[in-house]
Amino acid sequence: MSQTIMIQGCTSDAGKSFLVTALCRVLADRGFRVAPFKPQNMALNSAVTAEGGEIGRAQAVQAQAARCAPHVDMNPILLKPNSDIGAQVIVHGHAIGNMVATRYHSYKPTAMQAVLESHQRLEQQADWVVVEGAGSPAEINLRENDIANMGFAEAADCPVILIADIDRGGVFAHLVGTLELLSQSEQARVIGFVINRFRGDISLLQSGVDWLEARTGKPVLGVIPYLQGLHLEAEDAVNTQTTHAESAELLRVVVPVYPRISNHTDFDALRLHPQVDISFIGPNQTIPPADLVVLPGSKSVIRDLTWLREQGWEDYLQRHLRFGGKLLGICGGYQMLGNTISDPEHIESEITDIAGLGFLTATTVLTPNKQLVNVSGSFCGTQTPVTGYEIHCGITHSEREDRPFIQLADKGEGMIDPPNQVAGSYLHGLFDHPEALTHLLSWAGLKQVESIDIDAIHETSIQEAANTLSEHMDIDQMLSHIKTWQGTKHDSCK
Repeated sequence: MSQTIMIQGCTSDAGKSFLVTALCRVLADRGFRVAPFKPQNMALNSAVTAEGGEIGRAQAVQAQAARCAPHVDMNPILLKPNSDIGAQVIVHGHAIGNMVATRYHSYKPTAMQAVLESHQRLEQQADWVVVEGAGSPAEINLRENDIANMGFAEAADCPVILIADIDRGGVFAHLVGTLELLSQSEQARVIGFVINRFRGDISLLQSGVDWLEARTGKPVLGVIPYLQGLHLEAEDAVNTQTTHAESAELLRVVVPVYPRISNHTDFDALRLHPQVDISFIGPNQTIPPADLVVLPGSKSVIRDLTWLREQGWEDYLQRHLRFGGKLLGICGGYQMLGNTISDPEHIESEITDIAGLGFLTATTVLTPNKQLVNVSGSFCGTQTPVTGYEIHCGITHSEREDRPFIQLADKGEGMIDPPNQVAGSYLHGLFDHPEALTHLLSWAGLKQVESIDIDAIHETSIQEAANTLSEHMDIDQMLSHIKTWQGTKHDSCK
């Protein structure tokens, strides 16, 4: 019989995604069929499934950890914020429209039905469904009609593990306080705690662990050490940590972090490349000189283009190109590089038309139908392979016969200007293929490019996370507590 275990966190970024990813691999390595699941995800990093649906990128990584293909049922509700009070709502992989927060709150009972349908289908296919919560279950203002944390756990009738980040400080207050704010039935679902990101001598923590277990009656199932150099794709926050050798020839790459930046995992391969010095530039920061500037994807391209102009990027880019720098736009960034962007149906904003940056002879019209597809091809004029995925609402046309940037099986894709200085593409994941990465870094001016394989790095990190979990968390004890919880539940129903 299929079993479900849910991981909830005392705070955002407590380690839920890490624990779900590691646990998926641990259970898969024990021979179980495993499926990750996140009822509701709010993130601008997303992935495209084989059937052409959109899910949170973290669930795609967790599917890799579980050694199975990503599926829309693994993340039935995805919210992609496009303003401070609203988001695009994606159900079972496809957008149903934009909603402000108050309207979505009323929609939650309907969303819960989609969540439970997906969970039921996964239970029929897997021995274990490993569920990731969102934020914290103790957020009192969000508890009504909750579908992301204890609301789901109660509806699905599953046990819960609470994880807290000791590196933030106050770990015992986080765990005890979170537990105290739950109802009695919800407290009974918590089978134990995990303390994440511990540094130092574990013996110095033991008195606190003993107190916590005595105070709550719940066991501490594991204390996970702070792991340096673990490279798992970020769920949402921009990861600005880089890896490069200071003595090596470095290619300077600059990326603007506009308010609605999307799929910034596109830059993981650049962050980890030893010959790349990448800078992520937010609001009111000085823009440094660069060899390559990359305009990333955007969930609100017209608003983010306006932000770029307000932050002085347009003048910077003109100067950058005059001095021979290279410029690449991905998805929304590609749209910004053209002459005009039109939004006649007001899909992303109240603005109907806006002038683009004018570095490519392209016009873009935003349309309701979203393109969701995994693709492969090669850079035009080469045999260099390219893989990636498209997630966009726009249709872009060239105003003249500029050559496409990439050749797919059935069409040319993207655009590169005749001087070979400015290029744009709708493909996310453009840097992920080792040969494509080498080609792009060479195009940007780097000589003697070292080859790295970002997929292999991610796989190594997943296995390292699983090995660490097996060493520092008693998996058999966890399974025993789940069995005991199920028995107690069964007895109470007699």
